[in-house]
Amino acid sequence: MAKVSNDFASELAQVVGADNVLTDPADRWTYGYDNSRKHAAPEIVAFAVEHAQVKEIVSLCNRYRVPLVVRGRGTGTTGSAIPLRGGLVLSLERMDRIVDMDPANRVMRVEPGVINESIQQLAAEHGFFWPPDPTSSPFCTVGGNLALNAAGPRAVKYGTTRENVLGLRAITGAGIEIHTGVYTTKGVVGYDLTRLIVGSEGTLAVITEATLKLTPQPQAKRTLQAIYATVRDSALAVSRIMAQPLIPCALEFIDGAAIDMIRDYAKVDLPEDAGAMLMIEVDGPEVAMQAAVDAVSQAANGKGLLHSAVAVTAQEVAALWAIRGALSPALRKIAPNKLNEDVVVPVSRIPDLVQGLEQLSREYDIPIVNFGHAGNGNLHVNLLYDSQDPEQERRARPCLSRVFDLVLQLGGTLSGEHGVGREKRDYINREIDPATLDLMRSIKRQFDPNGILNPDKIFPPQ
Repeated sequence: MAKVSNDFASELAQVVGADNVLTDPADRWTYGYDNSRKHAAPEIVAFAVEHAQVKEIVSLCNRYRVPLVVRGRGTGTTGSAIPLRGGLVLSLERMDRIVDMDPANRVMRVEPGVINESIQQLAAEHGFFWPPDPTSSPFCTVGGNLALNAAGPRAVKYGTTRENVLGLRAITGAGIEIHTGVYTTKGVVGYDLTRLIVGSEGTLAVITEATLKLTPQPQAKRTLQAIYATVRDSALAVSRIMAQPLIPCALEFIDGAAIDMIRDYAKVDLPEDAGAMLMIEVDGPEVAMQAAVDAVSQAANGKGLLHSAVAVTAQEVAALWAIRGALSPALRKIAPNKLNEDVVVPVSRIPDLVQGLEQLSREYDIPIVNFGHAGNGNLHVNLLYDSQDPEQERRARPCLSRVFDLVLQLGGTLSGEHGVGREKRDYINREIDPATLDLMRSIKRQFDPNGILNPDKIFPPQ
């Protein structure tokens, strides 16, 4: 790959305007980060404001063989937005128009720089919502949600981003404009390139517009909390809850270590002998709420249940979710660094996963705190350590490697919603066989023959 030349920089400025190009090292520096806390400085940064500019920029990068990394707000945690080979970082944060709101067809068309929360606010005005709701929704862009197939708690009932995108307008790595998908909720003409591009972390194409499938707002919602003596008790409850006909719209898990941490941080009233906690939400028609609460409560009730509560008022709901919200700041208080993974196992194997993680924590003397989306078996596994401590720094990565081995032994996958990026790149050949990886590389070459789009991501080095 070529370095950024003066000629390239000059032509880039002609495409987007000099005010939309950053060349000063101090201005470029922040665009070398994402929420993985890793950094690689780009050689130049540009801001596109329209589709035509993106097309010209991709063609320009092909002609000069300049690496191109596209980013939104940089909230991803796996290093997907880090420009490992320098080159150009193309920020789409200024492509933030909601192109069209079509309530009659439950569709919204948006540019990639629109903030997730802005989508939710406009959709709510018409009685709808867009199901993907990552924790970073007040800050993250829809382009980032699409790139990583980011989901959040509601995925247990409403599906991930892939299930809630109807079509895309995009520029392939070869600089070719494509349109994928449909405007309808059914369609089976041709290959499903929409689902292929969603979750590809900007390695196949640059998305410039997305057609989102909206869902009607539920009339009512109820929130429940259930606290158990052991992780196994809570996991068995998860299996019971997911086996009955009424699917919750959120089913969150917090392990005993996390409960202890929250108790110390927020001074909340939680049982001292709590081994795990479930946060459960159900939604639907108001007339059906009591029956829904009864059904979920009956499924949650079983061996090891120490305490349960149903929140009705907005204040009660906020108080229950404040416990979940205290996790991230509490984690920062425990240790300056963390390896934050989002592994997935079959729901029935959650107890085996947490038991194995407890053993690894003791073996490597590294605190491991677990919470996440239990209804999908998607747990956020947090290895807490201090990178300034040579011993902890030495043990952290081998411990992570063992975590991934454990997940795969349990029939799981290494990522549920954070993606692969740079952080998990060197591990995915443990999950994906060589023939399948070769096919994926061939698809990458078809979309991006010169390999300019987000190089050194997803695939382990050959």
